[in-house]
Amino acid sequence: MIDIQPTATSPRVYFKEHTLSIEGESYPENSFAFYKPLLEWFASEFPQWDKFELHLRINYMNSSSVKCLLDILNILEKAHQSGKTIKVIWFYEKDNNRSFELAEEFQEDLELPFEISAE
Repeated sequence: MIDIQPTATSPRVYFKEHTLSIEGESYPENSFAFYKPLLEWFASEFPQWDKFELHLRINYMNSSSVKCLLDILNILEKAHQSGKTIKVIWFYEKDNNRSFELAEEFQEDLELPFEISAE
């Protein structure tokens, strides 16, 4: 299982009952190093599941974190195309236009079920 505690510059990442949650701000000094264990976890654990949800509560991401998240979303896109049940839900605070606009950008680039939900 995966459970990464947040820092001032990195999000909390945890997995529970077929749902991976990424919550907080994501602008670590080295995004690729931060997300590497998560991508390795995907490579080893994800192929065995037929159903998977990704819940995102991200207020801010730097450009390298966006790239890492896009890598994750591309894995989910391929799984969706192969017949797995995949769903992404991006939760955002109603007054956070930056988070909403970022969610919209990701949603436009994907063909898997992608919901944007105000909290």
